Amino acid sequence: MFECEECGDEFWYREDLTEHLEDYNHWRECETCTRIFTTQRACNQHMNDTDHWAPRYECESCDREFMSRNSANRHMNAVGHWAPKVPCESCSAKFHTQQAADQHMKARNHFKNYCRTCDRRFINENNLRAHLNSKTHRGTNVPCPFCKTKYTSANGLAHHLETGSCPSASKLNRETIYRMIRERDPHGVITKRQIEWHGRATAVYTATDRAFNGSHWECYICHRQFRLRHHLNQHLNSPVHQQKVYHCPKRACAKEFVTLAGLFNHLESESCGMMRFENVQRHVGNVIQGRHLISF
Repeated sequence: MFECEECGDEFWYREDLTEHLEDYNHWRECETCTRIFTTQRACNQHMNDTDHWAPRYECESCDREFMSRNSANRHMNAVGHWAPKVPCESCSAKFHTQQAADQHMKARNHFKNYCRTCDRRFINENNLRAHLNSKTHRGTNVPCPFCKTKYTSANGLAHHLETGSCPSASKLNRETIYRMIRERDPHGVITKRQIEWHGRATAVYTATDRAFNGSHWECYICHRQFRLRHHLNQHLNSPVHQQKVYHCPKRACAKEFVTLAGLFNHLESESCGMMRFENVQRHVGNVIQGRHLISF
């Protein structure tokens, strides 16, 4: 007996089965090409041999498969079988909504860049570290050795002195501080070795009318534009275009800096792993006011 697998009808002769399949279009069809077969087994063998199986779309939760993406989507919508896709930033848990993920991460402190004390999130780890090392969490524990004003970090203290802002040490600025440090750094631990240092302690730069390009005041070195002449003058008298005279004490780090404040800021960021933020604060006094050779 020959059986039609579509409707179950049986026939004594293959010719009768073939006629039935033709009349009622009960053929087993290849999922990719136009070949047809009397049995599903023969069709499957063909698709195995020729890799003619059509793509399958799986349900994200159960083991059902579908011939089209729309069919799979309709199934998952109907029975709620969509898999959770919103990941926790720290563990392997996933959630259906961002709100559910946020609740989980807040409850378990799983936010990747999150300050639990302030309930604040940050874009990246560097921003979080800067926040944790800010006045909010560190306070002001780095005093100026001259006017006793307290700062949060060595970077803040160095900027205070290099810009000539200390009322009790008005003669200190970027150049005088560099001279002092260079004398105690003969091996170039943090200063660059130079044949001679030409400071500019008394030099003041003022933009002329030729710096106005018709709409803005323009720096002829970097071509940065400013709305006011005063702002261009501030730019010209800042260290931005000065020689880089400091370098990171870590040999594997090639970073160089115009100011001591820039060097301290680099070390405080812990980006090169030279030392921890707290250790930078302990070294600042020795660097700025110490009498011994500089070492890290």
